[in-house]
Amino acid sequence: MSVHTSVRVRFCETDALGHVNNTSYFIYLEEARVQFFDYLGKRSGTDDWPFILVSTKCDFLKQAYFKQSLHVETTVKRIGTKSFTLMHYIKDTESDGVVAEGEATVVYYDFKKQVSEIIPDELRSKLEESYQLL
Repeated sequence: MSVHTSVRVRFCETDALGHVNNTSYFIYLEEARVQFFDYLGKRSGTDDWPFILVSTKCDFLKQAYFKQSLHVETTVKRIGTKSFTLMHYIKDTESDGVVAEGEATVVYYDFKKQVSEIIPDELRSKLEESYQLL
């Protein structure tokens, strides 16, 4: 099971070379994470937010351009005791070809106590639904 996020490349996300600037991909990945958290039942907001991003990366495989329609497919790559890693595939909507691949490692975190915590069973079950054996 994966969560899909649609993206339409805006002019401001491109650079002087005419393609999507590398920093824009991280915005697309963030939007995909937010939608994935919604899928998990964790609406984004500052009250009682249980996640902290500890690592993210993106490999650029093809160029993307202004007005191009993209979608980000998000799956769970790894589930640990206190953290999980998401895998993101940014694809061209027309060809379904992969434009970029990203990863994000997220820790289940208590901001009030400033400590990581064990992922609760209910959340773990939901993550397991999206786990993709790679």
